[in-house]
Amino acid sequence: MNMLLQQQKLAAGCKQRSVAQPSRGCVAAHTGLRSGRVASRQRSVTTAVMTPPAKSESSSPVYTTMSLDGQNLKTAKPRLVVLGSGWGAMSFLKALPTSISSTYELIVVSPRNYFLYTPLLPAVATGTMEERSIVEPVRNFIVGKGEFYEALCKDIDPVAKELVCCFPEDAGLDSACFKMSYDVLVMAVGSVNNTFGIKGVDQYCFYFKSIEDANRLRSRVSECFERAALPATPEEERKKLLTFVVVGGGPTGVEVAAELYDMIEEDLSKLYPNLVSIQVVELMDHVLSTYDRAISLYTAEQFKRAGIKLVLNSRVASVEDGVVRVVNKANESVDIKFGACVWATGIAMNPLVRQLQEKLPGQSHFRSVLTDDCMRVKGSDGSIWALGDAATIDQPKALDYAEQLFEQADTNRDGRLSLEELRVLLNTASKEFSHLEEHARFLDSQTGVKRFGGLVAKSLSPADAAAAAASNSSQPFAVLLDGNTEISKEQFKDILGKVDKGLRALPATAQVANQQGKYLAAVFAGNRVTGAPELDAALADKIKPFRYFHKGSAAYVGSDKAVFDLPKFGPLTGTGAGFVWKSYETMSQFSFRNQCLVAADWLRTKIFGRDISRV
Repeated sequence: MNMLLQQQKLAAGCKQRSVAQPSRGCVAAHTGLRSGRVASRQRSVTTAVMTPPAKSESSSPVYTTMSLDGQNLKTAKPRLVVLGSGWGAMSFLKALPTSISSTYELIVVSPRNYFLYTPLLPAVATGTMEERSIVEPVRNFIVGKGEFYEALCKDIDPVAKELVCCFPEDAGLDSACFKMSYDVLVMAVGSVNNTFGIKGVDQYCFYFKSIEDANRLRSRVSECFERAALPATPEEERKKLLTFVVVGGGPTGVEVAAELYDMIEEDLSKLYPNLVSIQVVELMDHVLSTYDRAISLYTAEQFKRAGIKLVLNSRVASVEDGVVRVVNKANESVDIKFGACVWATGIAMNPLVRQLQEKLPGQSHFRSVLTDDCMRVKGSDGSIWALGDAATIDQPKALDYAEQLFEQADTNRDGRLSLEELRVLLNTASKEFSHLEEHARFLDSQTGVKRFGGLVAKSLSPADAAAAAASNSSQPFAVLLDGNTEISKEQFKDILGKVDKGLRALPATAQVANQQGKYLAAVFAGNRVTGAPELDAALADKIKPFRYFHKGSAAYVGSDKAVFDLPKFGPLTGTGAGFVWKSYETMSQFSFRNQCLVAADWLRTKIFGRDISRV
């Protein structure tokens, strides 16, 4: 008892000291007080106290505990911790009602205290858009809802339901770590860049995921032009400096190349009379491979007119200082010298996700944690939820249900499925097996060529249109379009097997994360999720599975032109599509303030051009 009284006196004295520099006696007092309490379940936040900043092992953080009032979970507000500030997390937070604070103790933890509107990041890299126009402070979205801590989560203990978080090391201040318990955890930590183990990528390429990446590329482009303009620069060196390589022919790579072209054509060419080369390296035989083939052909034609070289059917073997080695399918290698190389291909698992995988059973996905169709992480007993790039929904295979599906579709009981019966089946079964949806859309169009109509048909030559239509031959159900109007049960099983082999997770796009965030917000706002299996068991029938609705895809291809791949409507391309794209990206900003800033930047660039200063 005397020892406890001494600890209480010491703790009272600690309150009078500066929070930034508590004594080691305070550390002991707080720790002793916490260990002396007896509670049913204590939820705690553990702060880190740094010893004097000497560069030695003694400078590691010392954890001290500040306990919050512990209450029985049946009556207390569950602590809901959200990790991340990207598309998934911010869509979730924005969609939560202000009254959520009466149901949950909401805490957001992220090393970045702002949300970045990534679709316009290529425009920032070239000065079309200013960085402040596409960022939103996180705290603006949680006013009246919860608290925000700028920190990086370094470890998750799913058994103790505890996190270890630290202030970001790149912030320029001493590290400060703390432990924090949770009842329910929402992981939206995203992914990291994937180098595929290729030598030199990390040292010599520019990544393209953050505002810092965009600023570094913008500065590098300016440096290359200024160095090339010097009178003493040799012609060979000038050619190298003014060659810009983009690795990856997906939407990001295409838009980076398009924005670079716009900046060079509209602004730099007037000031730097030198030849510039932009090259896009793509592993497939066409860019924008996830879009309609007609869009890929249109983009290739647009790039050809702009002088952007497409290096197709090629992979990067290695990257050295100023040189990228590219190998084609014939195993022939070519060295491309560059002034700047942008790595815009591939994503890899976040290290925090990998740590969590090792602590949970049944987690074996190569890129993210596996969740059920309600976004609950498998093996976590419902206490951890995940979305965005950090999550992959574990989908059932249609082949396992081939017998039932065939019997359901064979309405006339003739042992064969007609085109019409199969079309009805796929549209119905796609509600249970989401990967059948694209095949249902294919059969709905019968030949797929109808999707090439409208503006694209006018922009394609007859040969290109024929090639685009021929690309549908890769569809497993294309056999029905070659004169075979019926298939047997064995053929049906064979086709389902091919479809399941192409089974893939939802694309790692902002659109998917945005929809998942809104879905989870509705789940948590409409139900009291505690993270305790015995209390959440009643929610099993109330929570409906997540269903992704693909609204379409878009990409900017330069010269005020854009492409849209819209379900049912087909491709939309050209200057009109470019105007729609700019309008859509403007109105999609999370706040009216940013909508005005983005619109003003479009107008400023058109009237005054881009600022090419290197600051």
